[in-house]
Parts: sequence; C-alpha cells; structure tokens
Amino acid sequence: MTEIALPSAAVSPPPIDLGRPDLYLNRELSWLAFNGRVLHEALDPRTPLLERLKFLGIFASNLDEFFQIRVAGLKDQLAAGYAERSPDGRTPEEQLREIAVLVRGLIADHARCLNDEVLPGLARMGAGLLDIEQLSEDERHQVDRYFRDNVFPVLTPLAVDPAHPFPYISNLSLSLAVVLRDPEGGERFARVKVPKILPRWVPVGDGWRFLPLEQLIASNIEALFPGIEILGCHPFRITRNTDFDIDHDEAEDLLDTVQEEVRNRRFGAVVRLEVSPALPQSIREVLLSEFNAAQAAEAAVLRPDDVFEVPGLLDTADLLPLAGMIDLPAEKDPPHQPVTPLPLQGGRNIFEAIQERDILVHHPYESFTASVERFIQTAVDDPDVVAIKLTLYRTGGDSSIARLLAHAAERGKQVAVLIELQARFDEESNIRWAQRLEDVGVHVSYGVAGLKTHAKVMLVVRREGDAMRRYVHIGTGNYHPRTARLYTDFGVFSLDPELGADLTDLFNVLTGFAAPERYRKLIIAPRGMRERFAAMIHREADHARAGRPARIIAKMNALVDPVLIRALYEASRAGVIIDLIVRGICCLRPGLPGLSDQIRVISIIGRFLEHSRAFYFLNGGEEELYIGSADWMPRNLDRRIEAVVPVDDLTHRQTIRDLLHRMWQDNRQAWELGPDGRYTQRQPPETGPEIGTHRLLVDHYRDGVR
Repeated sequence: MTEIALPSAAVSPPPIDLGRPDLYLNRELSWLAFNGRVLHEALDPRTPLLERLKFLGIFASNLDEFFQIRVAGLKDQLAAGYAERSPDGRTPEEQLREIAVLVRGLIADHARCLNDEVLPGLARMGAGLLDIEQLSEDERHQVDRYFRDNVFPVLTPLAVDPAHPFPYISNLSLSLAVVLRDPEGGERFARVKVPKILPRWVPVGDGWRFLPLEQLIASNIEALFPGIEILGCHPFRITRNTDFDIDHDEAEDLLDTVQEEVRNRRFGAVVRLEVSPALPQSIREVLLSEFNAAQAAEAAVLRPDDVFEVPGLLDTADLLPLAGMIDLPAEKDPPHQPVTPLPLQGGRNIFEAIQERDILVHHPYESFTASVERFIQTAVDDPDVVAIKLTLYRTGGDSSIARLLAHAAERGKQVAVLIELQARFDEESNIRWAQRLEDVGVHVSYGVAGLKTHAKVMLVVRREGDAMRRYVHIGTGNYHPRTARLYTDFGVFSLDPELGADLTDLFNVLTGFAAPERYRKLIIAPRGMRERFAAMIHREADHARAGRPARIIAKMNALVDPVLIRALYEASRAGVIIDLIVRGICCLRPGLPGLSDQIRVISIIGRFLEHSRAFYFLNGGEEELYIGSADWMPRNLDRRIEAVVPVDDLTHRQTIRDLLHRMWQDNRQAWELGPDGRYTQRQPPETGPEIGTHRLLVDHYRDGVR
C-alpha cells in the first residue's frame, strides 16, 4: 500500500460553506463525461478493431438510456415549472442546454470514428458494413432478391395526409421519411418503419460483410410507391420518455400496475429526434409539429434543440451484436475463461468448503457458474436443504437461476424469491419469471412498498444433525449469469450465524411486515446506511485530528450524495487521505486547495464494466472493509433496499485492499478527475510497463494468484 503520511498538526482549517454550488459537479454532465470515456475506448487505436466497434455500440446504447430517463426527467421538470436548482446550481433549462451541446460533440466524434476509422479498417480485412453503392452487380441481385422474398412482404408504408393521420412511432424505432411528389405536383410525406423483427445487418456474399437493412429498403423504396415520383428517402429515429413512478398507496396489485405502466411506456413523450443531415427542413418541421401535437398536455415541447443530426448510421446500439457476428479473432480481446475459486476446486462440496471458512469470489475472473450457480444447484439437489431465499433484481430473458429455483420448489423445498418488478428495462422479463415461479409453488414477493429492492443476498437453510444452519451469499452484483461474465463483482459465502440471522430478518422485511430495530452486522438502506457511512468518514477525520494515520479507499459506480460528499470534504480538510475509484458519475471535486486536496478520484474503463463496490477505512489500525450493493447516491440510500456486509476474514480483506491498490497503479485504463471536472487518461511511461487492471487481473487469476 502507499505510505500514509501523518497530519502535521491538529490545526482547525478556516470554515468553508460546504453547500456552495461551485463545490459540486453536475450529475448529468458527469454522466456524459463517463460516456465520453466509454467512447474513447473506441477512439483509442490501441483497442482491437472489433472491440472498438463494440464500444461504439455501448456508447450509443448508454446514450439512448440517458435520454429515455435522465433527459426525460429534466424535460418533465421543465414542463412542470420546477424551479429548484441542482446541487451545482443549474436549472433544468440550463442542464438541457449544456447536455445538447455536449451530446452534439460526442455524436460527431462517434460518427468520425465509425465512418473514418473503424469501418474502413474492417473493410481492409474484407469485413464490416457496406454502402449499397459498393455492391457488385451479382451482390446487388442477391440482396434485391432477399428484399423481394423477406423484406417487402413485411413493410407497411404509411402516408400522411388529411385521410391518413400521422402514424404512431415506437420508441427507438428506425424509420424512413419518404418525400413524394403527388399527381398535382405537391410534396407528400410517408413513413416506412424499418422492422425490428428482421435482422438489421443483411449478409452480403460468404464472408463477414453486411448491408444495413434501411439501405436495402431505401434502395428499393419505389416498390412501395409504384407510379409515384420519389424525391428523397431519409432515416430518422425518436426516443421517448420511458420512466415511470408507481404510486404504491394507490396500487392495489403491484404486478398489474407495473404491467400497465410498461404498456403505457410506449406512449411516453418524445424527447429526442435523430435525423440524417440530408433530411429536408420542411420534413423536420412536420415531424416536430406532429410529435408535439401528440404529446400529453403536461409534457415538455419538443424543440429544434432536441433534433440531433447523425452522419451515417442511426441506431448504432446495434453495432454491439454486429461485433460478435464478425469472426476476426485477432481484432478481439483474447478469450477469457473464468477460473474456479481455489476453495472450490477439485469438485469439493460447497457446503463443506464454506464450513471451513468464508469464501470470497471475484467475478468475472472467478467463475459465477462454478460458485454462485453451483451453490444454488447444490442446494436444490441436497436433501438436507429445506429452504432457499434470494433477491432477483435482473432475471434476464432465459434465467438459469430462476429455473433452478423452480426445480427446488417442485422438490418440496421452501423457496422464497424477492423479484424487483421495477428493475428498469427488465420489468417485462421479471414479470414473466414472477408468474412462472408462482405457478410452480415458489413464494414470490415484490418487496416493500415505495422501495426498490437492489440488495444482492441469498440464504440457504440446511438441516445438519439436530440443528438448522444458515449459509449466506452476499454480493455486489445481480444473480445474472450473462452480466457476471462482463461485470466485475465481489461476493462472500459465509456460515456466520450473525449474518444468517441478519438475512433471516431482512427476508422477513421483504416478504412480510417485520421491522427490526437493528441488524447485527449488515448495513441496510434505507435504515441508516447513510448515517453509518458518514459516521465512519467522520471517525477517520477524528483519527487524523488526533495525529493518527487516517485513510479511506472507496470503490463504487457513482458518487452523488451531497451529505457523504460533505463528509469527505470535511475528512480531507482534517488530513484524511482519500482515494476514490468511481466508474461513472462523480459530483465531488477533488484537488481543491484547502478543501479536497487530500482526495484523489480515478475512473477505470475497459474490457469489463467495473461494478463492484468496496469501502475501506483504516480506523486507526483497526481496519474495516465492506462490500455490497449500494452506491453513494440518494436513490440507493433513500429509495432502495440495499445490503452492505463487513469483510471479517483478514485474508479476504487483504485481497480486496490489494486489488484496490492495484487499480491505483493502472496507467492504461485509469482516468484521473481534476478539480475542474475534466478527466485525463493516464499514459504508461515510455520505458516502463503498461499496467491495465483487467488484463493484469485476468493473468493473475489464471495463474492462480490473487
């Protein structure tokens, strides 16, 4: 670990108003900076070409969600006349204006990277996307035949005139605006939807070359309008407000209410219009006018500022699956095979292994299948297991976890599952699994009214002799096998009786009407988690004032909560050395003289998504370290049920601390946050080694080293 300096003297610094807006970075602009770091992975020529294509898709998908939720929320505030400023002092109007400027710059960078670097690079290898003009005569015949046989029968042209009202256009759907000349010589407008039911990328020839479906449709557009002169055909795309709030006091049946809100989501207000630069101004005005006419009275007006020109391809989130379709191994990251955690190697019984000592797992370096799924599978098969309880936040469309739980219920075990119906964009999948599990006898609960359940916890009750023993798993990531291969997460298996009792109490809260006054070891939100973390930060400050070593290392996805940011500022002023690893949003300004000059912030972006959360406090030499599901955001601390657990095993504590220290040595994937809110990517020295966290950890775990 880095040497810890003692404070020179216990001198009280002059007072500072910690509520000043200039001490905080804007949440939305900080998120855009994060997505800019994601985009940089595509811009960076050191990244393999297909990985660059993948990051272009991830950037676009992230931006779609940002507009559907965050921009939509700001527009709702604007429409409601919401005048309160954000902690950094900006009004909703000011935030929207700055977002529009930043997004236009990011879109331009994205388009240049795709059109000028990545696609030409793939073309040199005989792969990637083609324009229709690049096809040979034989290839053109091939794709035209595909159009006649597979595409044309699915298409439905929709004219817009007094006899044909403006059509409903679904969220994130790609459309073609067709400009026609009617028999009287006037211009007409029609819309053709690019159907999602068909593959977006049409294969050309026998290799890894593809034609965008919208180009194939546009090149054959006359087939849809025989005898009509076509003046132009231009792609466009809309984004709708997809957020919703449930009034739990009014919702008699939460399942029915969420199903209804998911159905209503498709009619949310339009918040963004993406267009081809060539789309005529007259058609833009038609689209704006028609969308505004269809908006609910309480929705914000769609303005010219909400129109974004996109050079080249629209809907580039689809580049992510395209990257997986092209078989060029040299242009991808080397294959990664997660290892079985050391205590579970050799086919050991997982219950016996946990009886010996707690087991720490670190995904995706260590296998989720060989640890968490194996734990559940063993519990399902073991005749001595009488009950299984766990929380499911994101199930996924084909959930192996949910299937295992169904098998357990069919075998007569008591199975209780908390399924969070309001996990954003997974609502429909979670609803389907909730209904299936109920059908086979699983006790399904939807949590506590007014709160999302985000905790990642599992409890297995096993009869051993004359006693019932409680095995637990508490982690930082979802019980989701697919994301466990992409997200970094910690988890702890334990037989600690106090943790077992805590989880029993927590599940009674989630499924019944329990309200325990306190938990033995777990820190639970919203019952005092903010206060506990603030107290630990203040405790470090007290150590520093008393001349003792004081250190905080915290890793999380986002740091937004003003109360905890103030506590960190106060600790820094007291002399506490604070290192923060914050992947996404960070509203704290590090390095401000006299305020946060003891605070450093880095963000690590790369092959895996940094999702694990860990919180280390030196505590005068009596170290404490916690892992769990909560970020330091108001939504986690106030509006979600979260669980954070202390890591008591000294070896595991050292392992996580060393991992955090290793991340601080990163000079390839790490970005440093400056006091002005700008991030600077670290660069390896000319003569020194390149240290990339993800590649380094893949090698360490593969070689059996933690």
